[in-house]
Amino acid sequence: MSDKRTGMGLLKYRYIVFGILGTAYILVNFHRLCPAVVAVDMMRDLKAGGALMGLLASAYFYPYALMQIPAGLLSDSWGPRRSVTIFFIMAAIGSVGLGLAGSAGMAIFARVVVGLGVAMVFVPTMKILTNWFEPDKFSRMTGVFISLGGLGGYMAATPLAWLSEGVGWRGSMMVIGGVTMLIALAVWIWVRDTPRDKGYRPLPAASNPEPVVEAIGLLRGMGLVLKTARFWPMAICFFLGSVASLTFVGLWGGPFLMHVYGMTKPQAGAVLSMMSVGMIFGAPVMSWLSDKVFRSRKRLLIFNLIGSIVLFVFLAFFTADFPLALLYAWCFIYSFLVSGIIVVGYTTIKELFPVEISGTATGLVNVFPFAGGAVGQPLMGWYLDTFGLTGGVYGVEAYSAAFKFGLVFVVGALVAGMMVKETMPRRSN
Repeated sequence: MSDKRTGMGLLKYRYIVFGILGTAYILVNFHRLCPAVVAVDMMRDLKAGGALMGLLASAYFYPYALMQIPAGLLSDSWGPRRSVTIFFIMAAIGSVGLGLAGSAGMAIFARVVVGLGVAMVFVPTMKILTNWFEPDKFSRMTGVFISLGGLGGYMAATPLAWLSEGVGWRGSMMVIGGVTMLIALAVWIWVRDTPRDKGYRPLPAASNPEPVVEAIGLLRGMGLVLKTARFWPMAICFFLGSVASLTFVGLWGGPFLMHVYGMTKPQAGAVLSMMSVGMIFGAPVMSWLSDKVFRSRKRLLIFNLIGSIVLFVFLAFFTADFPLALLYAWCFIYSFLVSGIIVVGYTTIKELFPVEISGTATGLVNVFPFAGGAVGQPLMGWYLDTFGLTGGVYGVEAYSAAFKFGLVFVVGALVAGMMVKETMPRRSN
């Protein structure tokens, strides 16, 4: 009997599918963070001021967030494989365009194209994994997948610095664009939306069964998700939590370490890199804890939110009192806990809705963490400005007050998390 008939081929092939999509997700986070390492070279070459890095970051950030709704809709209509391929080609073109940019305006436009392109990876992948993995493996594979994002963030630091030393920032962007194009082609050649598309029998206990009813229309699916009361607690939890977390790791963590602790940029980057390491190790561990130890989505979510509050309390009230080792530990543990919130959150949303609209539901909820970051970064900047600059830097009091401000949002995330519905299936005795 052939592998396809016995299912052994499926069990092997799904890890090929996962590996290709996981590599794509590494590049998603690599693209998100790569300007930080080469920003100085870019500013000099493009004759731009210090605002370029902020503009480049937002040029990726906002289109990525805005694309999460159509990401779900397109994943459910076009199909996830086709969506990832088309948009990843767009990201590759944007990266090469960034390397060829002759002005700051062209560079910002190229980053917009990159942000639009890489936005179509996470949601379609969640859609594909629901068809290739059983429920008890889906959460685990989601954790591994998210941890690969941390690897992408880590690679956008020192490895990119080494590459740019050899070929320059322009050459680096074009190399990244070339790799992105190769992965887009790999997705098209080897990835399939469902086992049936590859000629395999579907798994009898797939994470979500392949649809056997008429597909739900795009607008109707979106309406069904938004009208479902159980959707909103997780969405609000994501939004409020990200106001604090993405604001710290995405913008103000670096200035805080440099202003309060007098670190150089490389030293601050080394400390913040522990957040990527925390994500790498945290996501798969948290998936295992949810399935095997807590045997609950909600209990792990609440545990991690309480842990995040405790860490933020120390940051807010003992802002300048951390020894260096504890700064490393704080970044690692905080990201470790946040990775569990992410894993549980997306798994919960997947389990709340039928597969026909799972992509739409994931896309809609994925708007909220990025919206939180988009709101939190300028909001905390405005709050810091109310204290004013002393010698060109914000003082300890300013950061302490800002972190207390962020603490309010983490507490709000816990309140929302307490209203999340438990979705993990009960085990029969």
